[in-house]
Amino acid sequence: MPRSPIMTAAALISAHPTLEKLREAAAGCKACELWKRGTQTVFGEGSSRAKVMFVGEQPGDQEDLQGRPFVGPAGRVLDKALEIAGIDRNDVYVTNAVKHFKWEPRGKRRIHKKPRQLEITACRPWLEAEIAVTKPEVVVCLGATAAQSLLGSKFKVTERRGEAIPSTLAPFLVATVHPSSILRAPDEEARQEAMTAFVDDMKTIAGVLRKKGLLRAA
Repeated sequence: MPRSPIMTAAALISAHPTLEKLREAAAGCKACELWKRGTQTVFGEGSSRAKVMFVGEQPGDQEDLQGRPFVGPAGRVLDKALEIAGIDRNDVYVTNAVKHFKWEPRGKRRIHKKPRQLEITACRPWLEAEIAVTKPEVVVCLGATAAQSLLGSKFKVTERRGEAIPSTLAPFLVATVHPSSILRAPDEEARQEAMTAFVDDMKTIAGVLRKKGLLRAA
């Protein structure tokens, strides 16, 4: 028996998209089942002329409630790392590979649950459209889900972290850990070590922008 075709968001994307048109269309996306669980679609945020795009896995609890990406604890880690590296958060675009919060109940809490490949694939047209409209010089994949969404299911961040990956998506594409992994470190020493490595990754990105003359002076 032939397999049913995989549903994706591709049909919802207009021929001449803008970020605003994409955001409006994504608000009603039902390409996978996650819309039934999430409070709302959490689309990307930032300038259409941003030179750096950060791609995470999916919105978390706070992002789902507020309708904005990277506004929870992981977002604060990212903000701090960008500040230390000298990258203005206002100059970047932040989004996720999956636009709805996938969670499971644990008491009164909603706990993050990793999206399936089917859900990542369904959402990928949104991410591709965001990249096409924004045309960033640098795309940064934060964590395994984001990296595998753009670079294939066999890509391993642990093996290729910080490496410039050849891609047609942007002149410079790199993968690193998701800032939430720093928060999950077992103790303060491990958190500090993880944060230092993450900041170093952000400094590498700042260096790329500086060479291109795209980093705003502090």
